[in-house]
Amino acid sequence: MIYKRGKNGIYSYRFRFAGRMIHESTKSTSKTVAIQAERLRRRELEERINGIVKRALPPTFEVAARKWMESRAHAVAKNTLSEARRCMKHLLPAFGPRLICDITPDDIAAYQRRRLQSGAQGRTVNLEIGELRKVLKANDAWLPFVGKYRKLNERTDVGIALSPEQERALLQATSAIDSACHTATVLCLNTAMRSDEIRRLRWSQIDLEKRTLVVGHSKSEAGTGRAIPLNVTAWQVLVRWAGRYPGALPEHYVFPACESKRIDPTRPGGWRSAWRSALKQAGFHCRFHDLRHTCITKLAESQASEQTLMAIAGHVSKRMLEHYSHIRMAAKRTALDGLVPIPERPVFEEGVHQNVHQVQVGIFEDSPKSLN
Repeated sequence: MIYKRGKNGIYSYRFRFAGRMIHESTKSTSKTVAIQAERLRRRELEERINGIVKRALPPTFEVAARKWMESRAHAVAKNTLSEARRCMKHLLPAFGPRLICDITPDDIAAYQRRRLQSGAQGRTVNLEIGELRKVLKANDAWLPFVGKYRKLNERTDVGIALSPEQERALLQATSAIDSACHTATVLCLNTAMRSDEIRRLRWSQIDLEKRTLVVGHSKSEAGTGRAIPLNVTAWQVLVRWAGRYPGALPEHYVFPACESKRIDPTRPGGWRSAWRSALKQAGFHCRFHDLRHTCITKLAESQASEQTLMAIAGHVSKRMLEHYSHIRMAAKRTALDGLVPIPERPVFEEGVHQNVHQVQVGIFEDSPKSLN
């Protein structure tokens, strides 16, 4: 039924469907439009109640990726969203204009080869394909890849623990180049904090009187909010750094942003350029994250319990703890040497060589006079 309602001449329609009265306005003064609107509304309800779904042309990967990222922007951490954007910078040039139904397992294999040839590591490529998988899975287009897609091998020896000589050289270099980089380096070497945890540290999280520090938002749930006691080295470097900002408020960042020689304590800063310069001066290459490896390794070598290590580092599994701990050869040798009591006399007497097959004549009574 079509009829006008109100002084403005707006048409409405009314009809019964599935035992209910549908009464809606067309928001139009045209009777022809109102008749078509009623028919479309009735058809829409009939298709919905019968489970009829209209098939549409699959979107391009670029459109699907943008829609997918917008739909999850409120549900994931900023770092997760930032990592997804980084992956999309490589995925969109390769798959952007293609329909998601046209992407094949051979296309993914070709993408893996190109990325490896460009110098990317296996884990980096796997993360990128992981984002591709999420987009396709959200559009019910991943099923053809099941059993036909193979991840690349990932290196497990990327992280390193610095030697004492490298550690001293790095500290000297950072001290000479940049005080912020030096403070962050000392803090990481003595707390095992992640770089982003240090970069986003606020003064309200540090208690210099009690010599404690509370980590803010972390990469893992176990790492968020963990309390770390400050040893003398970490405490002293933070006291010196605090002296540079006597008027700092609790909500200000410990490492504030600095642009054009203007300091903004309401935004977190960084030390990327200073870190690169320090590595050149130190004469070796490593990641800032390797300082975390170094700290955990030294804690493991000091015979600290696994529970203590996980409480400090914020790990949730023994497997991750083993990934970060690199027991150095010197510590292994010291541990094994501790199993052997100190001999009263040298193991090799005078005239006896280390090679057991080279025995000097006359040492043993039963030895032959000649080896020939």
